[in-house]
Amino acid sequence: MLMIQQLSIAATQRYNFPHRNIETALPTRFIELSIHSLKHINDVPFQLNQHLFQYKGNLQEWMEFEPREIQSFPLKPKTQETVVTAVDTSWVKIGETRTGVLLAIRGANVWREAKKFRYLRFGPLIFHISEENKESLLGSMKEVHSKFPRTHECRVPSSFWQIPMRLTYVFERSLQFMLSENMSNSIILFDGSLTSSMVEGPSQSMKQVLSVARKGHNVVLALSKATTLRFDGCLITEIPTENWTPCLFKINGLEPRPPLEFLGHVYVARLARGGYSFRLDIDKEVPISHGIEATERLLGNDLFSQNYPETLRLAHILCTFTANEIIGMQHYVTHKYNMRISTKPDIHRLLFGVFGKGED
Repeated sequence: MLMIQQLSIAATQRYNFPHRNIETALPTRFIELSIHSLKHINDVPFQLNQHLFQYKGNLQEWMEFEPREIQSFPLKPKTQETVVTAVDTSWVKIGETRTGVLLAIRGANVWREAKKFRYLRFGPLIFHISEENKESLLGSMKEVHSKFPRTHECRVPSSFWQIPMRLTYVFERSLQFMLSENMSNSIILFDGSLTSSMVEGPSQSMKQVLSVARKGHNVVLALSKATTLRFDGCLITEIPTENWTPCLFKINGLEPRPPLEFLGHVYVARLARGGYSFRLDIDKEVPISHGIEATERLLGNDLFSQNYPETLRLAHILCTFTANEIIGMQHYVTHKYNMRISTKPDIHRLLFGVFGKGED
């Protein structure tokens, strides 16, 4: 029988977390940043966001490459008992003020052990971001995790709308670091790719996460639901093949141009008959044979739906906001900070009627 169990931070030390005291400063510091950012929005007009479009924390590369070779590696599920863990985050805009935007972020760490799922959920954390506070907010983010290397990773991006992605990016890296530091002999699943891009900034924090994971004899696998990488003119996840058994196809010859950097070997993963193919990045500092073997242990220890691991699917579900939660957060900020709800006309609807989609 499968079970899903929610745990508090204090309770996790019994479940494959070798350290007696779990680092709990991460959520505390983010809560402090959230409260500080909301201090100056008392008694101001608040425009509710009516378009409940949510965003992922990770960022995909935007360039296309032409790999030169593909190797196939047939897979055989290995049932050697292994803990499978996953991390995911998301953010959603809940409204606007005259000076900025209100957004909420949330993350989830999930792990499967002995046919049971357990998870830690962080958030939602609400932030008010404006042109006036963006520099101080991003500057404070440098101190969110004391063990991250001191870099310029949180430099202020040129676009105001990149700040929510940057905030969620640092939040996700911190959750990844927490999991990597406390797990051992496990498979750790990330949503997205192991690619550093100009938008994300330098790759030192991801390198630190991967290094800490390796010290605990963990293997990091990152799955992307979408990719821009192409081979012979088609997306790598759509490459035709006659091999319908579980298989990895290694993409060789990728030469990213600066500022991109690949921190993993790139594969196409077909983990069962039928279903979909996904891009799979495996930490390139791990020997290829160990990465293949870790994928086989993933097959033998997790459930799969449409070829996608259940642990990572649950992490996505647990960090996603429902419409009721968004309404609840809007209600909270209007009452907690005495904000006045205002209505701004939808210009697209006024001009184009039913053909005006606005932010949708």
